[in-house]
Amino acid sequence: MLLSVLDQSPIAEGSTPAQALRQTLDLAELVDALGYHRYWVAEHHATPALACAAPEILIGAIAPRTQRMRVGSGGVMLPHYSPLKVAETFSSLSGLHPERIDLGLGRAPGTDPMTMLALQRDRRHAPGDDFIEQLVELLGLLEDRLPPDHPFARHARTLPGLPERPEPWLLGSSPQSALWAAQLGLPYSFADFINPQGAPIAADYRGRFVDSERLGAPQLSVGVIAICAETDEEAERLAASSRMMLSLLRQGRMIPIPPVETALSYLDTRKPGTSDRRAVIGSPEVVRAGIEEVAAEYGAQEVLVLTITHDHGARRRSYELIAEAFGLAGAQPSSSVATPR
Repeated sequence: MLLSVLDQSPIAEGSTPAQALRQTLDLAELVDALGYHRYWVAEHHATPALACAAPEILIGAIAPRTQRMRVGSGGVMLPHYSPLKVAETFSSLSGLHPERIDLGLGRAPGTDPMTMLALQRDRRHAPGDDFIEQLVELLGLLEDRLPPDHPFARHARTLPGLPERPEPWLLGSSPQSALWAAQLGLPYSFADFINPQGAPIAADYRGRFVDSERLGAPQLSVGVIAICAETDEEAERLAASSRMMLSLLRQGRMIPIPPVETALSYLDTRKPGTSDRRAVIGSPEVVRAGIEEVAAEYGAQEVLVLTITHDHGARRRSYELIAEAFGLAGAQPSSSVATPR
């Protein structure tokens, strides 16, 4: 099983979005040295909690600072963009960093309706749902597979990073995304941190998969929330910050990631309830067992670990402990926590 990272560039209360971006670069350098396989940055807009509005910019900054990992988007929200612009951007990244760039593609807006409007070029009417047409056109541009009479066929031969190409993935948390990934022969990454009931959807992807020139067999990863610390108690304590943030998000209130003490005080005032999101939280042994359980449930060859804490040092340490638990090549037992930048 491959172990990778999904980073949403969390903004801690008391810090700035610019600090969150620098911490993303710092974390990428760390996990590259630890031996993680892949580093994906998300796309979210207009939120005080996350600084990941421009994944292509972060990819361009992360790739030259790392050596071993693949780097990519988790993902680019394609409805906001033209397929040609995405093709040119990720072709450029691939030309600069051959065999290392992933293009994860999503259908969700990654924001609220008003911000969706602000992102539109033409605001006279709501855009139609033409995601599958966009996706097919983008793949045709990247792979030079558009029909000869297609009006954009020549653009496939002028992409700036040729002959290098990014590796496309389809992201999702619903049956429709799995169906499209299977029909198009694409690798598929399922967001368990959004929908923890996705194992049947993953099974449907494998069952319906059509072999393609881009991929000969199903390739599946799963994104999982995980927080690891030396003890179960400390991990649960650290998790309070993200739990408070998500609790308020469900009420329509968006906040930066709160400090642990603030979050614990808030949660003490809430009635105990069950969350609709799965999280693997605990000591290294507990987290390894939990991650392996999720991977087995989905039949996934790879797990992308999403960790959000208020303290950047705690987030670094969580990824270090997980790397040690799985015996990744660069992990060093009892490694010290570096000073966050």
